[in-house]
Amino acid sequence: MQKMSEFVTKDQKLNQELKKSFNDAKKNEAFLHFIEKLNANEELLMQYTSRLEDSAIEYDNCVHCKGILNCSNQIEGYACLPIVKNEYIDFKYLPCRYKKKLDKDNDYLKNIYTISIPEAIKTAKMKDIYTEDKARFKAIKYLKSFIDNPEKSKGLYLHGNFGCGKTYLIVAALNELAKKGTKSAIIFWPEFLKHLKTLFDSNETFDETINKVMKAPILFIDDIGAENTTAWGRDEILCPILQYRMESNLKTFFTSNLNLEELEIHLSITKDGADLVKAKRIVERIKQLTIDLEMISQNLRK
Repeated sequence: MQKMSEFVTKDQKLNQELKKSFNDAKKNEAFLHFIEKLNANEELLMQYTSRLEDSAIEYDNCVHCKGILNCSNQIEGYACLPIVKNEYIDFKYLPCRYKKKLDKDNDYLKNIYTISIPEAIKTAKMKDIYTEDKARFKAIKYLKSFIDNPEKSKGLYLHGNFGCGKTYLIVAALNELAKKGTKSAIIFWPEFLKHLKTLFDSNETFDETINKVMKAPILFIDDIGAENTTAWGRDEILCPILQYRMESNLKTFFTSNLNLEELEIHLSITKDGADLVKAKRIVERIKQLTIDLEMISQNLRK
């Protein structure tokens, strides 16, 4: 049976090791400066020396950081910092000043529902659009007018060559409206149809996704005409969406590399044959919902 003195000796030894580790850590000026801010007694602090050292490093990184893209911490935009309680210290990941500003600046994104839109385009801004090409002026002017008075404007069917910035322009306009609280849905049409097929086994999710798109106050269908036309996508998905939006007078935008005549031909042909009537029905709805504008501009992707 161990004697009480042996337990005391072990406790003393452990305490000595904790104290030595803590005193060694205090030789680092950044660590010493850091723990002085905590206003806690050393007996408590030295129980967390290792974690406090890690926190001191992350805190020091934040102090000298010049932007979130330069973040050196384990989780970008956050620092693991100590919170002193009565008898223990809790450690939590807290956002830095740059992360807080970024979240505040991007708070408007909660007003936009997206499917398969590139991250680089999601935060498009009107102030960043390319304005040196006169071929873009009509589209830019119309979108600025829509931002100022969306209730009195129709949506837009914007067609033109590859890479001329059609998608960026419309997303930038919808982002401006999102900052005012207007909700919208932005979907890349070919991928949206593929996404719906993955939801076939979940009727609730399928219906919920369709309703979010169909009933969005503003809907942007990007790159229509780039999909492989199927009777299902045309007649069961696109047609009901456009019919609902036309009847409800909901603003709808489109981009395409095809003009409306070309789109009609594209929509008419499926593996089951040609159906010009159903394709024409779709195009007529698009005409009811939008202003038709062509933008032939330089390819900005080169």
